[in-house]
Amino acid sequence: MRIVFMGTPDFSVPALTALVEAGHDVIAVVTQPDKPKGRGKLVQMTPVKEKALEYGIPVYQPVKARDPEFVSLLKEMNPDAMVVAAFGQLLPKTILDIPKYGCVNIHASLLPKYRGAAPIQFAVINGESVSGITTMMMAPTLDTGDILDQESVALDEKETGGSLHDKLSAIGGRLIIKTLKKLEDGTAVRTVQDEEKMTYFGMLKKSMGDIDWNQDAASIERLIRGLNPWPSAYTSWEGKTIKLWEADALEEEYEGACGQVVKTGKDCLYVKTGKGTLAVKELQLQGKKRMDTGAFLRGYQIAEGTVFERSI
Repeated sequence: MRIVFMGTPDFSVPALTALVEAGHDVIAVVTQPDKPKGRGKLVQMTPVKEKALEYGIPVYQPVKARDPEFVSLLKEMNPDAMVVAAFGQLLPKTILDIPKYGCVNIHASLLPKYRGAAPIQFAVINGESVSGITTMMMAPTLDTGDILDQESVALDEKETGGSLHDKLSAIGGRLIIKTLKKLEDGTAVRTVQDEEKMTYFGMLKKSMGDIDWNQDAASIERLIRGLNPWPSAYTSWEGKTIKLWEADALEEEYEGACGQVVKTGKDCLYVKTGKGTLAVKELQLQGKKRMDTGAFLRGYQIAEGTVFERSI
C-alpha cells in the first residue's frame, strides 16, 4: 500500500519501522513541529522524524494538519491508507476521507476503555491486570472509531508506565501490519465501540505526581510505577523535592501522621500512609542522581519522625 504515516513520540517508531520492513510504500511521514527541549532549549527532532530521515522518507511538520493547504497536499499524495500513532492532533473529516482504505489509528488500550492521551500510565495507576493495543478506523471525535483488531497483554506485578509503553509500542507495530492486510483483502471486520463501557483519561500533568500521603499505600505504589519515567511521583523534604522510583506497599500499620517516616531500615524508608505503609526502595533528591535507599541513607540523615510533605 501507499501509506502516509502520522506519529510523533517514541511510541510511534516501531509502527513506522514495521510498515517499512513489511514492504509498504511509506510515501510521507507527518509529525509535530520540532520543539526546544532540555535546559539548553536546543531544538530537537521528534523520534518519528529521526526514523523517517533514516529511511529517506519525506517529512512534513504542519502546525495544524487541518489547514486547507496541507489537506490539499495530502490529497495530491493520493495514499491508499493513513496510519496514525500518537500524532498529537485531531484530524478533520476532510483528511479522514482522503485514503481509499481510510485512516487507521493505533491506540494503546483495549477500547472503549482508556480513551484519551495517557492510557498506558493510567492502566498502571488504576491497577489494571490487562491492557493492550487497538487498531481502529478513525472518526472526527477522539478515539471513537470502529474497532478493527485488538491484542492484549498482561501487566507484570511491578509494571511501570515505561515498561508497558515499550510492550504496547512493539505490539502496535505487529498489529498494524495484520490490520492493513485485512483491509486490503476485504476481510476486516468493523466493531462499533460500546459507549456504556467507555472510560476516558486525559493528559498527564507533573502535578499528578505530588504524593498525597493520606492515600493508601497500594495506590501510592501504583502511582510511583505509573508515572515512571515521566512525570514521576515526588514528595517534599526540607524544601527539596524527592522523586520516588520504587517502593513496596505493606499492610503494617504504625502510629504517627501520614507522610511520617516511621522506621528506617538498611535498604528502606518506611512511610506511614492513609492505609498501610510504603517501603521506599529507590529515590532521587533534587539535583542528584537516582539511588537505592541504602545508598541514600549513607549520605543523608532522615530520622524516624521526619514528615514528608506535599509540594502544593
